[in-house]
Amino acid sequence: MPTDSALAAIATRLDPEPGTAGVLTVAGAVAVGKSTIAAALAEELRALGRRVEVVSTDGFLHPNAVLEKRGLLDRKGFPETYDLDRLDRLLEAARAGRTPLEVPMYSHERYDVVAAPDHIERPDVLVVEGVVALQRGFGDLAVFIDADPDDIEGWFVARFQDLVVTAADDPASFYRGWIDLGPAEVADLARAVWRGVNLPNLVEHIDPTRSRADVIIHKGPDHRILSLEWMDP
Repeated sequence: MPTDSALAAIATRLDPEPGTAGVLTVAGAVAVGKSTIAAALAEELRALGRRVEVVSTDGFLHPNAVLEKRGLLDRKGFPETYDLDRLDRLLEAARAGRTPLEVPMYSHERYDVVAAPDHIERPDVLVVEGVVALQRGFGDLAVFIDADPDDIEGWFVARFQDLVVTAADDPASFYRGWIDLGPAEVADLARAVWRGVNLPNLVEHIDPTRSRADVIIHKGPDHRILSLEWMDP
């Protein structure tokens, strides 16, 4: 299934009420391509004349200092490491038509929430993407991205390796401590992180939220969309 036509089919399903923001949520495993799909859906919605903003749930992670104090740093990404009440308040404000909206931001390079939040004007559609995007059924239209776990592991390892490579030019990068490792050693480290943290999170917390999805996007090993599975009653 061509990506453009598949995502256009999803975008046309969301018709927000005038004066309020519709919420489209995009969930799935770490490294499954949520931000890419969310950005593409935003473009499809803009083509329909909607004003769209994309928000990542990563910004709603508790800061590392808080996670460390609570003994949760090794479980970062699990539901209990997020301030989901704050995300609820943002969506309530958007639906109520309030503006501007305060959005916390996250840096993958720093591996932490940044100090200063962003402020955005209330859009017609707020696209919310992240591993916890379906934890509470936040959205008016919910998307879950599905792929073979072995493929996702490969994508995660590749992304991790890229972050280590780019850290060589960024003294503040969280990944700078591993720039002297060889590619195979970095890959082994990434696989250990995936199997010790991200895969258990996928199995225990993320994958079960697919039951809240309106549509499941099935992806192949090359990230191509293979099919849409509509969960209409």
